[in-house]
Amino acid sequence: MIEKLKNLPTQAGVYQYFDKDGRLLYVGKAKNLKNRVRSYFSFTPTLTPSPKVSPRIHKMLTETVNLEYIVVDTEHDALILENSLIKQLKPKYNILLRDDKTYPYIYIDMDDDFPRFEITRKVVKKPHIKYFGPYSSGARDIVDSIYEIFPLVQRKANIKSQKKCLFYQIKKCLAPCEGLVTKQEYKKIVDTAFSYITDKKKLTNKLEEKMLSLAQELKFEEATTLRDRINKITNSMTVSTIDLAKIENFDIFAIHTQDEIACAVMIFVRDGKVISNDHHIFKSEFGFDLDELYKTIMINHYKKDLPFIPKEILLYHKSEIKDDIYEFILNTHNKKTNIKTPQKGDKKRLTNLALTNAKELLRVQSTKTDSILKEVKKLFGLSRIPYSVEGYDNSHMMGSARVGSIIYWEDKFVKQNYRHYNLSSHDEYAQMKELLTRRLEELEKKPLPDLLVIDGGETLLNLALKIVKQKNIFVDIVAIAKEKRDAKAQRAKGRARDVIWCELGEFKLNPDDKRLHFVQNIRDEAHRFAISFHKKQKLKEDKKLSLLKSDGIGEATIKKLIQYFGTFEKIKSASTDELEKVVGKAKAKILKQGE
Repeated sequence: MIEKLKNLPTQAGVYQYFDKDGRLLYVGKAKNLKNRVRSYFSFTPTLTPSPKVSPRIHKMLTETVNLEYIVVDTEHDALILENSLIKQLKPKYNILLRDDKTYPYIYIDMDDDFPRFEITRKVVKKPHIKYFGPYSSGARDIVDSIYEIFPLVQRKANIKSQKKCLFYQIKKCLAPCEGLVTKQEYKKIVDTAFSYITDKKKLTNKLEEKMLSLAQELKFEEATTLRDRINKITNSMTVSTIDLAKIENFDIFAIHTQDEIACAVMIFVRDGKVISNDHHIFKSEFGFDLDELYKTIMINHYKKDLPFIPKEILLYHKSEIKDDIYEFILNTHNKKTNIKTPQKGDKKRLTNLALTNAKELLRVQSTKTDSILKEVKKLFGLSRIPYSVEGYDNSHMMGSARVGSIIYWEDKFVKQNYRHYNLSSHDEYAQMKELLTRRLEELEKKPLPDLLVIDGGETLLNLALKIVKQKNIFVDIVAIAKEKRDAKAQRAKGRARDVIWCELGEFKLNPDDKRLHFVQNIRDEAHRFAISFHKKQKLKEDKKLSLLKSDGIGEATIKKLIQYFGTFEKIKSASTDELEKVVGKAKAKILKQGE
């Protein structure tokens, strides 16, 4: 270790700290590897952590026994590599942003003769696109409201039909398809709509007028729809009494930390108005570093293909990462930005507003489950508190409709993070291997959680541990096997004595143990999701296989074909020679004639 510290290069690069078991503890980037890494240590009288480092880094350094580094050409390359390694390898002491959101924008193509407002999460590659956003919520409700208020082209296909449709009859369109409105008249309506998109209060006031009008006409169902839309748009509004006189655009970031939890708030200002805000919650038992939090949240936001980069970015705290972010945005988007921490005026009040939001979000953040999570960590000897968990399960029936499921839990089950897979493997062991391998291929887009829960016993646990270690990934894994009585699995909570396996060995907990219930809940949800997807796939497969039966092929032959080829599609695409090897010439001929 000392020899490596003495011989560090002066180039830019990424450094990695490892513990005695080879577990990756921390990944960092440096403009000058020698200066940066050596700054962590005091060399006299012996090698010890520097007194200048934070308690979190001091604890990490006391566990460090090995150092590795990678030299790159530029500091920007180091920043990109650092971000990628943190996501893929999940170091114990790095701060990780799991929820890598892509925000929707409202856009309109002004080159169209009669343009429409639409929603996109990607940059539209056309020259005269006008964007509004980003929106953390409410984008669809805003667009629907615009079409409710203004007689614009309601559907893409309508303008191509060259014939008046129902929307003209109900006075929601002026029928440009038949030339009943000129391009200039239509553009005036679009220009008016712009002001309603950028001013949510103006939009909701107009919707309330229309809602009351519909109620007076006894159109209560339509009025209720508008009421719900108004509520959604209102809930997405950031409360601010600040009126920016200048038409300005900037993004605002503020972070508040409190013990083992932190909240980062982002506020987006466009044309002098606060249009949306969002936040990320971080949990770590090892504490936080503000610079690292700012870097994490900003790199993950600005690395995307964004339609608009503001010339100014405001931070609540003074931060040493400003130069890094400036260079990153310049290299990624070829845009120059002024990143600063305002000390007075409206911009300071806006950063204060962002911090106030962060404090309030932390105040209401539920921590009820954290005590159970700490007990789970202690019991199973986990490397960290399992604030986030994925559950894995497979399902099939006699080898058909083979599927895998992954569910996600973080304070609650987060269904938008669920994933299901069609599997090609036949037995349970191979299916779990396929499921885990495919999941690990997605690390760049979706980092691993704190804990994986496998539906299975010791054999599947050892398989999972082997797979992640082959990839040099260290993540906590437990497996839960259903208790069997008279060779039958027992699932009932409160009675089932499920067996939990982890690296420490086997655990048989009392049926009323809350730690057991926590793992059971993850397993049961993964099982439910797998079964649900399996039923859908089985129904599709049964419909397809019925086509084979209609060709005069019996169930025994179909079973033989499925076991050999795996899917209906592979059976249909197989050559005559391949089919003959499985079912003989006569049946192969029937199958090929039925195509």
